[in-house]
Amino acid sequence: MASRLSRIWPTLSRVRLSAALGSRCVSQTPKSSASGAAVASDLQPVSPAAQDSHGHAEVSPFEKNPDFHGFHHHDSFVDQWNMKLAFFFGISVAIVIGGTFIHYLPDHGMRQWARREAERLIKQRESEGLPLMTENFYDPSTIVLPSSGEE
Repeated sequence: MASRLSRIWPTLSRVRLSAALGSRCVSQTPKSSASGAAVASDLQPVSPAAQDSHGHAEVSPFEKNPDFHGFHHHDSFVDQWNMKLAFFFGISVAIVIGGTFIHYLPDHGMRQWARREAERLIKQRESEGLPLMTENFYDPSTIVLPSSGEE
């Protein structure tokens, strides 16, 4: 695969995926005096209906905490720690308990039991001086065959 890729790489490197990749993008946003600071012209006037009894406007939790993870609405520090704890313990529990559960699952198809039983039978037959396998799976003296006249 790598040899094929090395043969066609010079051709692939000359191909342009789109005309947009070769063009430059220029930002059209106006520059403010301080980077990231709100300018008085950027603030939106608040209607009296949207203000509470103290004259403060309602602020979205996403505006107060732009890194909101959904664990605590008001405090970004608690939100971040709760997120870290939830993911750490959630993933740790999934890996540790899940791995332990899979490890202690019963023997699928009883393969290990069949191996142990075969080894036990081999040792028993060797100690008794019998062959490991006989030509008859069942003892022929215990098989009851129908008489030839019944057919």
